[in-house]
Amino acid sequence: MRVLVVGSGGREHALCWAISSSPLCDALFCAPGNPGIADEAACVDIAATDNDGILKLCKKEKIDFVVIGPETPLVGGLVDKLEAAGIAAFGPTAKAAALEGSKGFAKDLCAKYGIPSPAYKRFSDADAAKDYVRKHKAPIVVKADGLAAGKGVTVAATTRQAISAIDAAMVAKKFGAAGAEVVLEDCLEGEEISFFALVDGKHALALASAQDHKRVGDGDTGPNTGGMGAYSPAPAMTPELEVTVMEKIILPTIHAMRDEGRLYKGVLYAGLFLTKQGPQLIEYNCRFGDPECQVLLTRLKSDLLPALIAARDGELEDFDLRWRDEAALCVVMAAKGYPGATVKGSEIRNLEAAASADPAVKIFHAGTKRVGEKLVADGGRILDVVARGKSVREAQKRAYAVVDKIDWPQGFCRRDIGYRAIGRRRASAPATEKAPQ
Repeated sequence: MRVLVVGSGGREHALCWAISSSPLCDALFCAPGNPGIADEAACVDIAATDNDGILKLCKKEKIDFVVIGPETPLVGGLVDKLEAAGIAAFGPTAKAAALEGSKGFAKDLCAKYGIPSPAYKRFSDADAAKDYVRKHKAPIVVKADGLAAGKGVTVAATTRQAISAIDAAMVAKKFGAAGAEVVLEDCLEGEEISFFALVDGKHALALASAQDHKRVGDGDTGPNTGGMGAYSPAPAMTPELEVTVMEKIILPTIHAMRDEGRLYKGVLYAGLFLTKQGPQLIEYNCRFGDPECQVLLTRLKSDLLPALIAARDGELEDFDLRWRDEAALCVVMAAKGYPGATVKGSEIRNLEAAASADPAVKIFHAGTKRVGEKLVADGGRILDVVARGKSVREAQKRAYAVVDKIDWPQGFCRRDIGYRAIGRRRASAPATEKAPQ
């Protein structure tokens, strides 16, 4: 089987790494890929958002199966285009990807079908949104309706912060068309957790649990990012809670989408808050999380490719996956300034030596490029250092030991990834917090 992975980040590097070991995979391509992915697949310089270019590549290379990593091509209809040409693709159609493409659509779906989610209002007029905030009072969550690369959510502790977030999205157009409408949502207290399931339109297969760190600074401080680290398993996701999430959130959503004429296939990624009233859906994403994908695939013992094919073919019923008993933890190394403006081109040294220092550690490339013989930073999130261990604490120790071997003065990382899981094991009872989204 000839396989193409679409995307260029750490998630796509992890997907290529996992798929390349499948006995079913005869040839692996990635568009556009990155220097790390080049060790796993043949990289082709075609943008992930170039639907026509990707279709042309598939025909040229006789691709049998396409795995789409990022959300933008999914929302942009790449699956529709490939399937119409007779090329099998993993991921939702554009109509189904509206679950992530429009936060307002997802909230309306939850309200219509009784899926537990915080109270909300939608606004396309900035003044009306600000009037609502003044009456509602803070804390309140302000969300750009469309895709904003993980940066369109503000957990506003004050009315002034909420109004500033509305102005940034709707007046200053910080997120372009994605901020033309905003969703204002009640702010919950509790713990945030990621829940992933493979979906074939009718059935869902829960994946291993994971938890990420969205805020840029230690102790969950500073602005939201696309993710500064993650770990798996998440102690908060008990077997009983998994059953509840499947029965009250995941399966009702799949059935609702089918009833709405938006049959959903692919990965369904639910961002949840664990509250005293039970799990609440904060948002849906229509692809693997980044960096959650990296820790999940590091723990996966089964062949990933047959599971992706089964989801596309509608054959997930009775499908099963096996997971390592070990924990996995990912530390994201980002360019200074992230999630704001960053300077590209800084050299990363000693990466090969760091990568070979511990066989239980894998470094995924998220935003790198080659300039001659040099490896340089080319974005915001640059490297994902993923370690396995008998516990989250052991995986954390291994990951940071490798991070400290990488010579990159222009980069930074959080130093507390996994603290919730490590603290939970020490504590007699789990603590709750007003968590970022």
